[in-house]
Amino acid sequence: MNAQELWNTAYHQLELQLDRASFETWLRGANLLAVDGDVFVIGVRNEYARDMLQHRLYRNVRRVLSDVAGKAVELRFELHKVPVRQPAAVEELVQMPLFQLMAQQDASQPSAPLHQQILRPERAPLPDHDLNSKYTFDRFLPGNENQMVYAAAQAVADLPGGSYNPFFVHGGVGLGKTHILQAIAHRCRARNLRAIYVPSEVFINDLVDAIRQKTTAMFRDKYRSCDVLLVDDIQFIAGKESSQEEFFHTFNALYTFNKQVVLASDRPPRDLQTLEARLRSRFEGGLVIDIQPPELETRAAILCQWAKENNIALPASTCEMIAAKARANVRELEGIFNQIVATIRLSGAKVTPMLTDDILDGYRRPRHRVTLKHVLETVANHHGLSTDDLIGPKRNGPINQARQIAMYLAREYTTASLPQIGDAFGGRRHSTVLHSCSKVEEEIRTSDAYAGIVNYLRDRLLKLK
Repeated sequence: MNAQELWNTAYHQLELQLDRASFETWLRGANLLAVDGDVFVIGVRNEYARDMLQHRLYRNVRRVLSDVAGKAVELRFELHKVPVRQPAAVEELVQMPLFQLMAQQDASQPSAPLHQQILRPERAPLPDHDLNSKYTFDRFLPGNENQMVYAAAQAVADLPGGSYNPFFVHGGVGLGKTHILQAIAHRCRARNLRAIYVPSEVFINDLVDAIRQKTTAMFRDKYRSCDVLLVDDIQFIAGKESSQEEFFHTFNALYTFNKQVVLASDRPPRDLQTLEARLRSRFEGGLVIDIQPPELETRAAILCQWAKENNIALPASTCEMIAAKARANVRELEGIFNQIVATIRLSGAKVTPMLTDDILDGYRRPRHRVTLKHVLETVANHHGLSTDDLIGPKRNGPINQARQIAMYLAREYTTASLPQIGDAFGGRRHSTVLHSCSKVEEEIRTSDAYAGIVNYLRDRLLKLK
């Protein structure tokens, strides 16, 4: 076999041996550029793929190619973007014979789906007022921990309806899921694609209004005629039968015509147990990827970026000090940064290590004072229960509600991690804790009485001496 045949054989073996997400993200489209002695020069489509293959997947690829070649070979990965042939004008596409159109699609790899090449001139682009102008790819700093989700999101934005459909992002609060979804929407709209971004609550409310006003046909036309549908917090659709039924048919209609679906949730599809099985299976059929908390270096880089945007002189040492304290998520990091900016602008003070330490101490003091024991005792006493009831196996209504509130308060006002909270509540899984917290957040938004109970218990905890 010649060098090209060796690479083709190895490429297909790697497709079978690697997991689907890794192959699609890093190796899909890689091609042989040259052979220099025993060194195979492989072209890949972006810098992230090159770095990942060179440093983390090098041994896997080298082993397979060496086995095919029958001798030890080396690899070098280089950036090589295959030029995409521009589609013909709409009139030319309409008049072109079908076999010729298919031949053109095969010749230009990767090619956009046909529905994206033939534009709909009667539909105006969507306005951007529903998107946050700050949530773009330029302002998302992935770090090493989130390189894969960042690269995959860009691939979805560049070629919607391609390999990663649906694209499902999951992770804890404040880690950047909404940022990723809106960045995809921004880039798609910049290319005149109809990208609809909605929280699941908006989708549900639109459906309720459509049923009430007998305009379900307009509702379906809105959501099924888009090129990209991005739904945030999809976990809240669980348990709502009519909404799940409508979303199921909307998903199928979009997927059938190679239109992109992007979803975000606080947990992976397999943990959405109250969601219909047919929806879970469809969500799992695409690229499911988790977004991780930013590492120390990434958090410091984010602070430096914010300081530059706000014209604030924030020393690198101060950024590192703040980043070391704000370990939970980016939202907490932003809260501390905003307090520092407000202190500087309102008092005219200069940023010093002492000032920063005072602000950090004031911001985090309640978390350090409240313990898991305090939370258990306070919630149990208020509900007329014992702490053994909260950490035991009983699951009746009052105990379950009290347990969920206690888990929510433990996450918000203690320094314990999700696994630590789960251990304190009788060895429960961290996904159970996360589900309980999401349930409480939903109840707070929909029930004033429930919110009153949570606020009362919060005040009791923060007043502990």
